[in-house]
Amino acid sequence: MSVALAPAPLLSRSYRATTAGLFALAFLFAFESMAVATVMPVVGRELDGLAAYAISFSAPMAVSVLGIALAGSWTDARGPAPVLRLGVGLFSLGLAAAALAPTMGVFLVGRGVQGFGSGLAGVGMYVLIAKAYPQAMRARVFTVLTSGWVLPALAGPAAAGALNDLLGWRWVFGLAPAVAVVAWLALFPALRQTSGTGAVKNDGARAAWAAAVAAGILGVGYAGQRDTGWWVLLFLASMAAVLLAAPRLLPAGTWTLRRGLPAVISVRGLIGSAFLGAEVYLPLALVQQRGFSPVQAGLLLTASAVAWFAGSWLAANLRFLAHKVLRVGLGAAMLTVGIGLSVLSIDAGTWIGIVVVGWSVAGLGIGMAFSTLSVLMLDRSGDGEEGANSSAMQINDAVVQSLWLALGSVAFALLLPVAPLWAFVLAFGSSFLLAAAALLLARRLRR
Repeated sequence: MSVALAPAPLLSRSYRATTAGLFALAFLFAFESMAVATVMPVVGRELDGLAAYAISFSAPMAVSVLGIALAGSWTDARGPAPVLRLGVGLFSLGLAAAALAPTMGVFLVGRGVQGFGSGLAGVGMYVLIAKAYPQAMRARVFTVLTSGWVLPALAGPAAAGALNDLLGWRWVFGLAPAVAVVAWLALFPALRQTSGTGAVKNDGARAAWAAAVAAGILGVGYAGQRDTGWWVLLFLASMAAVLLAAPRLLPAGTWTLRRGLPAVISVRGLIGSAFLGAEVYLPLALVQQRGFSPVQAGLLLTASAVAWFAGSWLAANLRFLAHKVLRVGLGAAMLTVGIGLSVLSIDAGTWIGIVVVGWSVAGLGIGMAFSTLSVLMLDRSGDGEEGANSSAMQINDAVVQSLWLALGSVAFALLLPVAPLWAFVLAFGSSFLLAAAALLLARRLRR
């Protein structure tokens, strides 16, 4: 009679360097995200590029779709090592270009290179987790990735602000590549032991569809600013491009919630979009409707980041949460309740503690569901399919979230001048319905 061995600790000799490297990469991506949001007003003013402010955020997301799409079959064919090497290198090169940019145009090119590199590296990280760790350890590894976002959420804006005050905004971008080098050196031993199937696919058509999606996301983001008289036409054309091209990059049945892997990818897109759709408007509601300072409102987002990590940790370590589909359902339910309570942020008569508790519950919920869906995706991927499926999941996340934010921003902007209170009700209410839909559809995750 054989006895099942308990999974080894993540910091045991066999996994210590790989775990540290994955954490360092997650930390780098998180800090860059938090820091850029902090210093972008200074960048836009100094480079005379405030008109391109929104594009500086949408461009990396759009270009990352192309990187994600190309990385899928490449990692399956060659393993994660070459994809991660190029991805981390391009991400660092983009940071350096942004740090040295003399004009806003060069800065945006650097941001695009960053996005392409992060798209490649994101898929490479998922495939490395699949190949370097046994199945029983994967949930805990995704908790490590989540933990990489906690410290930047707590201290990232303050650190970026301090760097800007002491040395200038360029150092916020210029120092980050050092973390990339440390991460690559830590991952190198594990990457040497990985390989792929060796079968290289012709990805020309896939690249073309991915480019169409990227262009559509950029178009939607630009049209959402409503800076031109023809923004409605651009918005509709861009939406059509994304809706036509994106399904060709996803497993059949993803947007119709076919049982199994397609439902896993689709439900994660719904959950992520519901959380992000509420998170974007929560600080604004506290500032405009209740008179909070931006710093006070931002503390609520810090609390949700810590709760996100806690939800991921609980999902990976509590025995009674061992059933993965049950974990997703519970996480979606908590997210729905949390978003429902967050609408009280617009009511000045409601004790703010209720909003804090509600949004923390939402953070716990997405932490529990998001990491579990990543594990389910790898569980349902055969050998040599991890790259393609990781790519599909991340593309769907980017597409659904960007479209949801664009639709929400247009509706919010149109309603705000005539009925500001109802603009916030619409923002939170639509995200609540999206989370509720994810909860109802979680049953389709069963095989």
